[in-house]
Amino acid sequence: MRIVCVGGGPAGLYFAALARRRLPEAEVTVIERNPAGVTYGWGVVFGESLLAGLHRADPVSARQIATASVRWRDQHVRIGGATSGDAVHLGGTGYAIGRHRLLDILAGRARDLGVSIEYEREVTEVSQVGDADLVVACDGVHSQLRRQDETEYGTRIRSGRNRYLWLGTHALFDAFTFAFEQTPAGWIWFHGYRFDAETSTVVVECAPQTWDGLGFADLDPQTTAARLSSIFAGHLDGHDLLQRARDPQTTAWLSFTGITNERWSHGPVVLMGDAAHTAHFSIGSGTTLALDDAIVLADSLALHPERQVALAAYRATRLPDVMALQTEAANSERWFESVDRTIAADRALDFGYSLLRRRFARLSPGERSPRWRYEVLRATQHPALRSMRFGLTAARHAVRPRPR
Repeated sequence: MRIVCVGGGPAGLYFAALARRRLPEAEVTVIERNPAGVTYGWGVVFGESLLAGLHRADPVSARQIATASVRWRDQHVRIGGATSGDAVHLGGTGYAIGRHRLLDILAGRARDLGVSIEYEREVTEVSQVGDADLVVACDGVHSQLRRQDETEYGTRIRSGRNRYLWLGTHALFDAFTFAFEQTPAGWIWFHGYRFDAETSTVVVECAPQTWDGLGFADLDPQTTAARLSSIFAGHLDGHDLLQRARDPQTTAWLSFTGITNERWSHGPVVLMGDAAHTAHFSIGSGTTLALDDAIVLADSLALHPERQVALAAYRATRLPDVMALQTEAANSERWFESVDRTIAADRALDFGYSLLRRRFARLSPGERSPRWRYEVLRATQHPALRSMRFGLTAARHAVRPRPR
């Protein structure tokens, strides 16, 4: 069996490695348009459940990813001039890893298992990969392979309302940090988290009228970073915000692109990761969705020798989880689109609680969020009670069985 993965991101590299593990006789190739070692991202986040799944799928790469990851504890909500000491504390834990480091680990593991990786080669049509039994389109949200047959896939594409920009900083956020600042043009905020010993990811977001009012359409990357550094100076501990873009002359502001597909395969091509589905970045599930896709697709091919049966099993297994996360992400996206209408510095705890519950914003008729959740949040703003909660969380984590 000859398998070609078009796209050398986390999904393509991880699937390629797993395919070699599950199907040792398969010839597996990854084709990536960028040069080796080049990535334009910062850090990515994921949770304990993904790490457990990686250990089950391939313990070798899982241990490397775990070692290279940073664990963050707590989520902070800062409004206006609030510092970390004045933040609303939402609790929670998670992991982050630099995208470059993640790709290095996955590429190294894929090569060790016999995968061929071809860099600086762009594929826009299936005919360019030769006689492959399976072509895995994992070439991102703007997948060229999917675009060739979007009618066959039943592709639906929509654009989000807010504008956002991925940046970095040497300010280190040990908690996942949401910082909101009011400007004459409206509120602007960032999602920030540390992903290694020196760097944090900062995703800046705002409503389109704020973006227009602050004149970002006319600013070059350096001026954009400087203005945002000034706006968020109270949260950056004297550090600046940093750009890392494909084009150093263009600031890469984006609007979220929502992707769904009624069908995930057509002929020899199967969609995976962002090519198949996207979820708003505000719930931090993009990497999890991609790697879980890779695990299930590799397992399905190993269990079902007939290609179309395997591809149908892959979609049937993944679709419920994907749809659930997309629903939560859509709720979160709508919540952030309403920040200008709901934020109030004098009701920071209420705002923080709303942020915490944003994934579940659309409750069934008559259903209300339990009051006790709010009271627990209020209580754990006290340092002693918060430390107790962290201790209980750490104890549960310590006794949880660890995959070997």
